Amino acid sequence: MNPKHLLLVGAAISSIIFSTGCQSSSPKTTAAAAPAATVAPAAPATPPPAAVATPAAAATAPATVPVAIRIKAGSSTSLTNSDGTVWLADQGFADGETAERADIQITNTTEPAIYQSEHYGMTSFSQPVPNGKYTVKLHFAETYEGITDKGQRVFSFNVQGQDFKDFDVFDKAGGALRAYVVTVPVEVTNGKLDITFTPNVENPEINGIEIIPNP
Repeated sequence: MNPKHLLLVGAAISSIIFSTGCQSSSPKTTAAAAPAATVAPAAPATPPPAAVATPAAAATAPATVPVAIRIKAGSSTSLTNSDGTVWLADQGFADGETAERADIQITNTTEPAIYQSEHYGMTSFSQPVPNGKYTVKLHFAETYEGITDKGQRVFSFNVQGQDFKDFDVFDKAGGALRAYVVTVPVEVTNGKLDITFTPNVENPEINGIEIIPNP
């Protein structure tokens, strides 16, 4: 063989031996990929509790329901009459004096006890009441022994703006010891019922007042 050919063959063999010797004898190990992180589904948000509606407090207090008021003028104690109706003791008057005459007999009424006391010489009467319409009843009887005829006691009064001039109890009732009732429809707009009394001859007098709310 040509020496030149021998050199080429030797170089080829050396190249093969060199390449084979550089390979690792252990198999190549491939690192396993880390498992993907598992994401747990988020817990559903808990909705806040629904607001409970509370009824609003009433803006104003309920309207006061009017009740009948009865006053036994001149009396130091209250009176319960035959049908169970209560009359309050004397109150609400400005000025004057009171007198009680429990032994007198009154005619023209089924409730004589109302007229066995009186308030006299007063200038006014006032009673707080809810606004509204009322029937006012004024009870009179001439029980003073010094009055023996008409014209001996004359006075005027005004009930919630309504005038009654020159009122003579003896004349209206037809004599002494006789009941007489004046009935006046009124309307209260300022929270109180007002009555004024003006003397003419002798002192004004009254035996009872009823303030009855209209339905």
